[in-house]
Amino acid sequence: MRMHTTLILASLAAALAFAPQQVTAVGDEAPPISADHAAGKKAIEAKDWSAAIKALTAAAQRDSNSADVHNLLGYAYRNTGQIDAAFKHYQRALQIDPRHLGAHEYIGEAYLIANNPAKAEEHLASLKRFCPSLCDEYDDLRKKIAAHRAR
Repeated sequence: MRMHTTLILASLAAALAFAPQQVTAVGDEAPPISADHAAGKKAIEAKDWSAAIKALTAAAQRDSNSADVHNLLGYAYRNTGQIDAAFKHYQRALQIDPRHLGAHEYIGEAYLIANNPAKAEEHLASLKRFCPSLCDEYDDLRKKIAAHRAR
């Protein structure tokens, strides 16, 4: 009986060793977001920029190392015309995560507002490097740079 149990356990161990496992690289799985972060996203969807700034500022105070929160704060500030505050948050997002696609797109758009297409092009080049194949962020910024240059 003991030999039979040992054989079953050994077979089970071997099967588990070769079974496909779900492996996620660091950063592949988004961490859960706070209630303030969720409220900020909802306010952005409603284009309620002041509510978004309030909620996302609270989220940033709780988690100052969230590139997503800082990127969204930059977006909300940019949409209120507060370009300096937008740049501050986009830069913080990129300091936290230099490969943050949304932050590269949005800071590039902010540079277009500031009439600095050369800096926007730098972020477009970053997007091209970080996207394994062309991505929405790259395509969106590329189109906005082209439209800016056409004016």
